[in-house]
Amino acid sequence: MTNTETDTNRFTLSDHFVSKYKRKKAPFGFNGLGELVYHRTYSRMKADGKNEQWWETVQRVVEGTFNMQKRHIDAHGLGWNAWKAQHSAQQMFDRIFNMKFLPPGRGLWAMGTPITEEKKLFAALNNCAFVSTEGFKGEFSSPFCFLMDASMLGVGVGFDTKGAGTLILKGPNPVRRSELYEIPDTREGWVESLRLLLDSYAQGTGEIEFDYSAIRPAGVPIRGFGGESSGPDPLVELHQSVRDILNEEIGKPVSITAIVDIMNLIGKCVVAGNVRRTAEIVFGEPDSEEYLDLKNYEVNPHRATYGWTSNNSIFAEVGMNYEPAAERVRYNGEPGFAWLHNMKAYGRMVDAPNWKDRRASGGNPCLEQTLESYELCCLVETFPNNHDSIEDYLETLKYAYLYAKTVTLGQTHWPETNRVMLRNRRIGCSMSGIAQFVADKGLGQLQAWMDKGYAHIQTLDENYSDWMAIPRSIKTTSIKPSGTVSLLAGATPGIHFPESRYYIRRMRLGIGSNLVPALEKAGYKLEPAFGSEETTLVVEIPVDVGEGVRTLDSVSMWEQLGMASLAQRYWADNQVSCTVTFDPDSEGSQIAAALDQFQYQLKGISFLPRLDLGAYPQMPYESIDAETYHDMKSKLGKLSFGRIKGEEIVVERFCDNDVCEIDFNPVDNEEVNAQV
Repeated sequence: MTNTETDTNRFTLSDHFVSKYKRKKAPFGFNGLGELVYHRTYSRMKADGKNEQWWETVQRVVEGTFNMQKRHIDAHGLGWNAWKAQHSAQQMFDRIFNMKFLPPGRGLWAMGTPITEEKKLFAALNNCAFVSTEGFKGEFSSPFCFLMDASMLGVGVGFDTKGAGTLILKGPNPVRRSELYEIPDTREGWVESLRLLLDSYAQGTGEIEFDYSAIRPAGVPIRGFGGESSGPDPLVELHQSVRDILNEEIGKPVSITAIVDIMNLIGKCVVAGNVRRTAEIVFGEPDSEEYLDLKNYEVNPHRATYGWTSNNSIFAEVGMNYEPAAERVRYNGEPGFAWLHNMKAYGRMVDAPNWKDRRASGGNPCLEQTLESYELCCLVETFPNNHDSIEDYLETLKYAYLYAKTVTLGQTHWPETNRVMLRNRRIGCSMSGIAQFVADKGLGQLQAWMDKGYAHIQTLDENYSDWMAIPRSIKTTSIKPSGTVSLLAGATPGIHFPESRYYIRRMRLGIGSNLVPALEKAGYKLEPAFGSEETTLVVEIPVDVGEGVRTLDSVSMWEQLGMASLAQRYWADNQVSCTVTFDPDSEGSQIAAALDQFQYQLKGISFLPRLDLGAYPQMPYESIDAETYHDMKSKLGKLSFGRIKGEEIVVERFCDNDVCEIDFNPVDNEEVNAQV
C-alpha cells in the first residue's frame, strides 16, 4: 500500500471466493517436482514469518494485476466497473490456480509485492530486454549501465556490437581534477559508479576513484530481492577489469572485443553481487572473425573466466553463405542465428510482410521477442494440453493476454524504455507442453488451435486496448523456451521435446534451506553442488514424462526445425525460441543446408550438440532408463512441505529457462562452456 492509496480503494478478491481454494490441492505437475519448484522459487515469506501457499501466491498476483488496471483506469477517468473486475479476476485466479496459464516466473515472484506496489519498480515484472550500442557517440556509458541496472532487477538483456569502431576513447585526463565517488549501498549507486568510470574514458574527464566503505559486508540478507550481499569485492573487481580493458583501447576506435568483455564482466559482477544467475545474449556480424572468435579461448584466453556469461549469435542475412558459421556450430553449438530482416518485416510468417517492426534492432537472451533498443518484454505462458476443448483454451487466452497487457501499464525508471514501450505495448503470449499436445491431439489440431488462438488474441487486443485507451500491441505472441514455470504445470518446455521419457531433474537449494529436511525425510538424494559445495545443495528428482510423448532420441534436427517453422507461421508474431539438439556426427554436416532451407520460415534459431549421458557433473537434465527410474522412485516416501515456514527464497528470476540462464559457476569443460 502506498501513501496515497488506502485499503478501501484497492482491488481485492472476494474472501468468500478465495476461501474455496484454501484447502484445494494445487495440480502441480511431474509427481511432486512442480511443488518443489514452487516452494523453492516462488513462495515468498509473508509478514507473519510463514511462507505462501499456492492459493496465496495466486491471490497476490491476481490482486496486483487488477490493482495495476484500476490505477490506470481511475487515473484517466475511464470508469472502473467493480462487478466486472471481480468476475474477471476470479476467472483469472481459477485459471492460474489450475495451471491453465501462468504468469512468467518474474510475475509469480514480484507481482503484488512491495517491489511493484510501493517501489513502483515495474521493470522487474518484465522478463527481458535489448539495448543497442549503435549510439556510442551520444553517450558511451548508457548501454552498459542499462544492462547492469536491468540485470540487477532480474531482467535478462540482449545487446549488439554495432558501436564498435564508432568512438575513439580519450582516457582519463591526468591534468584535470580527480573525483572521489562514495558508492551508496544501492542498485543505483553501483550503476552510477560504472557510468562515471566509463565516461571518464569516453569524455576525457578527470580520474575517478571510488570509496566502497558504505557497501554492506558480505553475507548480509538483501530485503525484497532475496539473497545475501556479496560485499564490495565483485564491484571492485569489475572496476579494475574495466580499467584494464579500456586502458588498452585509449586512442583507438572501441573494439568488438572490448564491448563484449565489459558487458560480460558486468554480468559476472551482477551474478556474484546480487543473485545466482543472469542472462545475456550478444549479436554480431557474420563476417567478423573477431566476433566469431570471442568464445575461442585459444585466441582469447583472457575471456575464459567470463565468456560464459552470454549466448553469442549473429545477425544472419537471408541468402548468405552459412557454411563458415555452421562449421563452428557443429563443434561448439554457437553462434545462434537471428534474421533481423524477417523480425522487422513479418508478424506471423504465414502472413504478408507488414513492416510494423521496422524499428526493431535485436532480441532478448532467448530470442522469442523482437525488440527495439531499450525495450522490455513481458511474457505469459499457456498450457493448451491442460484444456479439453478449443473453446476452453480461447477463454484461457483472454486472461493470459490480459495479464501481459496489464504489465505494459507500468512505467519504468528509464525514459528511453518508456518511449518505446508506451508506443509498442509489446507482449508475448506463449505455449508450453506442445510435445504433449501433439502426442494427445495430433499435429493438425495444434495448427488449428494456434491459428484460432492467434486470431482470438487480436480481437482481445482490439477490445481491451480500446477499454484502456492505449495503443494496440505491435506484436502479441511468441514461444518461449520455458523452464521452471512449465515444471509447475507438468508441461514440456515450450516447443522442445523432452530428452527422454525418464530423466533425473536436478535442482539447486541453499544449504540451509528449510526445504532440505522434508526432502531428506522423503528419501531424496542431496549432495553438495559442484563448485559451490559450502553454500549449495543439489537434489535429484526422478521424472516420468508419460507414454506417447516423443523424445529427442527419436526426433531429428529437421523435424525440430519443422516444428519451430509451424509455430512461427501460425502462432508467433514475435519469435519462436527453439534450441535444436543435433547429433554432431550424423547431422552436423547438414546444418548449413538446414539453415539455407529454413531461413525463409524462421526469425531465429540456435543449436545444441547432443551430449552423452553424464557428460558433466550434475547436469540439470539427465536421461535414465525405466529400471533406474522405478528404482529411484521406489525409495522415495511422501513429500510434505506443510510445515515449511520462515524462509526468504533466493529466486532464479531471469528468463525462466536453463538454456538462457547463465550459471555463476560454469563447469570447466569446453563443450559445456560453448553451450552457455
